Amino acid sequence: MKDPKDPMNATPPVSPVTPKTPATASNAPHTGSAGKASRADLRVGLVGYGLAGSVFHAPLIAATDGLVLDTIVTSNPDRQAQARAEHGDALRSAGSPDELYDAGLDLIVIASPNKTHVEIATGALTAGLPVVVDKPLAGTAAEARELAALAEERGLLLSVFQNRRWDNDFLTLQRLLADGELGEVQRFESRFERWRPHPKGGWRESGDPAEIGGLLYDLGSHVVDQALVLFGPALRVYAEADVRRPGAQADDDTFIAITHASGVRSHLYVSATAAQLGPRMRVLGSSAGYVKYGLDPQEAALREGRRPAAGEPWGEEPESLWGRIGCGDSPLTGGGCPVRTAPGDYPAYYAAINKALREGGEPPVTAHEAAAALDVLEAARRSAREGVTVEIAL
Repeated sequence: MKDPKDPMNATPPVSPVTPKTPATASNAPHTGSAGKASRADLRVGLVGYGLAGSVFHAPLIAATDGLVLDTIVTSNPDRQAQARAEHGDALRSAGSPDELYDAGLDLIVIASPNKTHVEIATGALTAGLPVVVDKPLAGTAAEARELAALAEERGLLLSVFQNRRWDNDFLTLQRLLADGELGEVQRFESRFERWRPHPKGGWRESGDPAEIGGLLYDLGSHVVDQALVLFGPALRVYAEADVRRPGAQADDDTFIAITHASGVRSHLYVSATAAQLGPRMRVLGSSAGYVKYGLDPQEAALREGRRPAAGEPWGEEPESLWGRIGCGDSPLTGGGCPVRTAPGDYPAYYAAINKALREGGEPPVTAHEAAAALDVLEAARRSAREGVTVEIAL
């Protein structure tokens, strides 16, 4: 596996994007995204308006200066109506991604079911359009690297939406590591646990491998990406994946152990069957440990219809939820000292995309980084299936 941080494997710079003239009869400026568009805005087409599209991508695109949500792709009339209600009647809709390729757009965002990611991304890149893909980029690392090669060949931006890099706990831990507060990190524990004893159904919980469902590729994509960003490439992977709930078809309780080349060991848990939730993060170093409970508040805020706005607080949590740093005593019995949690910052992702498109720089998450995470996910799937530890070649 190539180290995405190695400059020899860096993503080649992409060509800056010049905002296109809208492909309308009048060529008048489009005013989707609450009517904020101007001719200088980069026009975005969003494929999919389910959970990922409606809760995450559309609101964050609409909140980003320099981007405008121009068109959504969904054949569902109810979702079309929902999108217009949330982003203005001028928002255009299309029934197929193919309709976006000559519509005068500057960026395609893919938030459709996992199994469609590669095909749609290939089509958009082939048509000469920059692309953002919701995680996971693909079902395999090989497919991800093929997409990366296509984007590089055409000088186009290709990025993966890994929003959990801008969670409040992750940003706080990055700050603590940069300041050396924990000493030499030895073990990183990360949990994304829920109590959902009854399956919801749908493609995310399908047992069909073609759907790329299950928690390993869903929440696992987040915790693995975070571990690799924090502690570098993986050398070995061991995993356990179970289907525990009656009627469930895909893994709903999964554990992943990573030995990093840096020597850090990451223990990652994703579960829908956790009757008692553990700490979101527990990080043990040679000088101190950091323990943080509770999820970043941004997803809940977006689900409730709240939106980030310039000058307004966003992603902040009360002092009662701050993590604690210390040694020798449990944070549950008052051990350690509270550490102010950094505000979460999901808007930073699309702000960085806008900057990369205009200036030609590297995107905030690269396809090569996504491929490295998929190397781990594929190794974890094999490990859980065969009961073995899997080596990953650097």
